Amino acid sequence: MGLRIWPLLCGTIRSNKGLVNTLGKDVDKWVDNPSVIWYIEGAKEKILVDTGMADEERANKWHYPGSRRTPDQEPQNALRRIGVRAEDIDIVIYTHLHWDHCHNADKFKNATFMVHRDELSFAIAPIPPYYRSYEALAIGLRPPFLEIPFETITKEKEVAKGVTVFPTPGHSPGHQSVAVETDKGVYVITGDAVFVYENWEGDSERKMRFWPIGRYYDIGKVWESFERIAEIADFILPGHEMKVFEREAYP
Repeated sequence: MGLRIWPLLCGTIRSNKGLVNTLGKDVDKWVDNPSVIWYIEGAKEKILVDTGMADEERANKWHYPGSRRTPDQEPQNALRRIGVRAEDIDIVIYTHLHWDHCHNADKFKNATFMVHRDELSFAIAPIPPYYRSYEALAIGLRPPFLEIPFETITKEKEVAKGVTVFPTPGHSPGHQSVAVETDKGVYVITGDAVFVYENWEGDSERKMRFWPIGRYYDIGKVWESFERIAEIADFILPGHEMKVFEREAYP
C-alpha cells in the first residue's frame, strides 16, 4: 500500500502513571504523557487522526497541572515540519472527544471530521465524573467539538483505501481505533484504548495478557477492545507513549 504514519508531538500532560496509564501499577509516579496526533501519508486523501490537546493555560487550569505545549507543538506547526499544510488535510478521524484529542479543529478548514456516533452523544451530555474530560457546558466551559460539523460513524468503516476505523469502546463510550495497512503489516493507531506499550505487555505472573489502562468508562469493554485490537494489529501505536517518537515514521 505504501502508507506511512507520522507521530507528531503536540504537548505533554503531567499525570499520575498508576491512576491514568497503568491501573494500580506505579501509583504516585508522575510522568509526562505526550499528546499525539498522527498523519497518514500515501493515501489519495491526506488523513489526520486526532487534533491534539488544549492550549497550555487551559490544560493547566482545568485538567492536569504541569502540562505543557510550546508554539512549535501546535498541530499546524508540527505538520508544517513534515511538509504538510493544515488546510490540505482532507479527513480528520477522532478516536474520541476528550479534551486532549479534539482541540484545534479550526485549523483544518477543508477537512471532513469523523467521530463515532456514541462518542458524540455522550460527549454532548456526559455524566458528572466526565465533565472536565469533555469540557462540559455544565461547568461553564464550551467544548471545542460543538462547532465541528461531524460525519458520524456507527461501525467498522474503511474511510480511505488501506485505512479502516473500528470501534474500541471502554476508555470512553464511543472510542474507536484506526487500522492502517502498510508494506510491513497492519499498524493500529489505538488512541486511548491502549495508553502505553506497558498495557500491551501485560503481566504473565498475574496471568494477564494485557495490563488495563487506568482511566476508563467500562473496564469490561476495555478488555474486549484489547482483544479486538490484537486480532487486527501486527503492530500497535499507543495513544500516550513517548517511545513512539523513537522513529520518525512507521513503517
